[in-house]
Amino acid sequence: MTLAEQLSPCGPVVDDKAAGRAREVVAETLWTERLDRAWPALAPIFGASPYLASLARRDPARLDRLLAAEPQARLDDILVRTAAAADLDLEPAQVRLRELKAELHLLTALADLGGVWDLDQVTGALTRFADAAVAAALTVAARGEVAAGRLTRLVEGPEGPVPGWFCIAMGKQGAFELNYSSDIDVSVFFDPDRLPLAEGIEPEAFAVRLTQRLSDLMQARTADGYVFRMDLRLRPDPASTQAAVPIPAAIEYYENVGQNWERAAFIKARPCAGDVPAAEAFLGELGAFVWRRNLDFAAIADIHSIKRQIHAHKVDERVSAKGVDLKLGRGGIREIEFYVQTQQLILGGRNPALRSRRTLDALAALTEAGHVAPETAAELTDAYRLLRAVEHRIQMLADEQTHRLPEADADRRRVAALAGFDKLRSFDAAITRTLKGVNARYGELFPSEEPLSSRFGSLVFTGVEDDPATLATLKRMGFSNPAQVARTIRGWHHGHIPATATERGRELFTRLAPRLLDAAHATGSPDAAFNRFGDFFSRLSSGVQLQSLFLAQPNLFELIVQVMAFAPRLASTLARRPAAIDAMLDGTFFETIDIAEDRSVMQAAVARAEGFEGAMDAVRVVHREQAFRVGVQVMSGAASAVAAGKAFAELADLCIDALAVAALAETERLGGGFAGDVAVVALGKCGSREMSAGSDLDLMTLYRAADPAGASELKAWDAVTFYGRFTQRLIAALSSQTGEGGLYDVDMQLRPSGTKGPVAVSFAAFEGYYAAEAETWELLALTRARVVWATSDAFAGAAQAAIDAALRRPRDRAATARHVREMRELMARERPPKGDWDLKLIPGGLVDIEFAAQFLQLAHAADGGPMAPNTADALAAFRDAGLAAAKPLADLERAWRLQQNLTQLLKVALEDGANPEREPAAFRALLARAGGVRDFRQLRAALKTERSAARRAYETIVAG
Repeated sequence: MTLAEQLSPCGPVVDDKAAGRAREVVAETLWTERLDRAWPALAPIFGASPYLASLARRDPARLDRLLAAEPQARLDDILVRTAAAADLDLEPAQVRLRELKAELHLLTALADLGGVWDLDQVTGALTRFADAAVAAALTVAARGEVAAGRLTRLVEGPEGPVPGWFCIAMGKQGAFELNYSSDIDVSVFFDPDRLPLAEGIEPEAFAVRLTQRLSDLMQARTADGYVFRMDLRLRPDPASTQAAVPIPAAIEYYENVGQNWERAAFIKARPCAGDVPAAEAFLGELGAFVWRRNLDFAAIADIHSIKRQIHAHKVDERVSAKGVDLKLGRGGIREIEFYVQTQQLILGGRNPALRSRRTLDALAALTEAGHVAPETAAELTDAYRLLRAVEHRIQMLADEQTHRLPEADADRRRVAALAGFDKLRSFDAAITRTLKGVNARYGELFPSEEPLSSRFGSLVFTGVEDDPATLATLKRMGFSNPAQVARTIRGWHHGHIPATATERGRELFTRLAPRLLDAAHATGSPDAAFNRFGDFFSRLSSGVQLQSLFLAQPNLFELIVQVMAFAPRLASTLARRPAAIDAMLDGTFFETIDIAEDRSVMQAAVARAEGFEGAMDAVRVVHREQAFRVGVQVMSGAASAVAAGKAFAELADLCIDALAVAALAETERLGGGFAGDVAVVALGKCGSREMSAGSDLDLMTLYRAADPAGASELKAWDAVTFYGRFTQRLIAALSSQTGEGGLYDVDMQLRPSGTKGPVAVSFAAFEGYYAAEAETWELLALTRARVVWATSDAFAGAAQAAIDAALRRPRDRAATARHVREMRELMARERPPKGDWDLKLIPGGLVDIEFAAQFLQLAHAADGGPMAPNTADALAAFRDAGLAAAKPLADLERAWRLQQNLTQLLKVALEDGANPEREPAAFRALLARAGGVRDFRQLRAALKTERSAARRAYETIVAG
């Protein structure tokens, strides 16, 4: 029977005018009795599909010939003529293949919509034409290479025109399931030793050039359209390989870093064109990669992940047919395919009967083997056929590779009519019901496994292209460049970094990826968190142990991602030295830091170092790891401001202790020994043990020569020169950038004579200066002085006694109070606060509190009053001694604790001058926690209250 005799109307005529115009144009050229009889079946098609109407108008005679032929016979004739196109030159071949594609498209659409062919016949016809077109185009392309002198000859027979070069049909082409306007997924491989190349031609360059010729011939858009768009990205690691891949490299890739989604892709693979025996041998060699007989728990769980990355919705969640993606959307074709393929991968290694390329055949085999319930198989089979049929009708509207139902009712009504629905409402309901049913069945697969999607939607990173639903999920999660995030994660899945180079590393990362994205979103700074985590993650030498730790301790992982988002300094430490995180594997990481243990670690590191520079590097390594530990404790809330300030200061003490010894040894090596003693005095935040991340060091060196006229043994340096050289080397050791980074900025300006005199201060000069010349501001600074290192315990005691003596000399209380007020007023004029979050300089801030505590010490020192470098300790001592009014002291203590707690976190996390109010909500919540209040609004109110009270207390105390 002819096609015309078999056609039935597919549905209503949705656009009488469009159908009428198509008839008029066709009739102007040709109108036959056959066309007239077929018109009731043609009118619904041409009224709904502008593309099919255009094919009819462009060549009415072709339409009539198709109607006059038996459909299968006409298809066979098209395939014969397609094969014959291989004998044509390039330009005629381009035209012929495109004309044949248009004829095939019109025949397939009419047979499909007219109820003549079922789904298998439709997809089979499209696939057989694709195979024939690729084979013909390959021969034409190869002939061009012969003409160019790069290929010696064309070969006839099963080895194809170019022995050793072949195409593997992947995806729907491989399974004979091509859709109406489908791309074709082709992977190209070659054997470099078998290509019949002219002398001097490089095999890979040739294979890539031939592949590109073939691709251009197939997909270039001309006045006659195109044949097929060719997607070559299913080859191994497409971001790093060329369009044609050598067989040995491909085998090595799949055996070492091939992923489970690639195994799933090869379920459908088959030879398509070229050297078919070589292609079959290649696929045979990959059989062990695709079909594993033995799978451990981790491998099975990773296969499950192919399914679990898609967000499973609740059955009662709203679904609309408007704009839905029938392939990738919820309950779409992909879910049916994944439902089948994941089970094939797990079960097919031991049961070859389950290895069918075709989705419905494999589903039937799984059912027969007892792995899928018959009612589930029946439901999914019906759904697959409906969704594929509707997918074809969507594409028939304009020959576009789309799977999305139109948003507009008028356009969707066209699809409904082609699908046989009189009413749009009935069509929408059928689609919605089908999608919900598929998604429900999909959710039943591996139900006990952890989800690998997000509450924001699917997170699918399989394949080589961006998943639209995943990009939408990433956008909802706050990422500014979802495509870049997706590419990065796919690269990690491909084993591009050491952490995922092993199969186990990739299996773990599959589980970790959604947690990383959720944790990054939770910070409120997802871009910063993800990018800094990427810097760190990409530098790991191995990822199995650490990823296992992150999965086992999700709170720890979330903390690390917070560090990435909020603490650039700590993130930089991890990026530069990922091994720093190894310390977190220690169960004592979050316990109070033990200075004795740190001292032994530092001493051992320096002892192993070679020379002065080696000691500098060794100290920096230990400092970085310990500073990281303190910073993380601050971020996590494990360390209070007092504990953190003490820990940072004690770490500085250790660095000074180790490097002072090294600096003195280096000075003696260069100048010879010198009889005498030297001490390093810390002032400022180090002296008071109130350091925070990034604090500098205010230092002073005091020395006392055994003989004031003495000289060094080697260079005869006097005391000023010798101890000056020592001090300069100590400063360099503490502040220089080395290959291991830096330590501290060092400020020596608080010494007597400031920047004008010798860099090292003699003991006699120190005593004389503070007895007769020191100004009040210098005495205030001296209240925080403490000896942190000395060449002998005796000299350390002498230096500390000299400091105490300088502070305890009698002085005029009223004059001291006036000087303090004047200094604070001058500071307010010359260094005004930069905003409400300048916790140091704002009225009622840290400077006010420090000045009050330091004034009290100077005012009472001569009478034996308390002396304490630490501000909080000093305030507490005066409260206990009853030497100042209780309320002002209490107000100062409260404001001090609050602002110190905030300062520690701010210094760990933000650059100086940053406004926390502009930071993400998650960071503001951390600040509120540090401040001991419920939320950020309460924190602002508490700060305002406490600072006002502290300012009044300061004014009361320094009133004199």
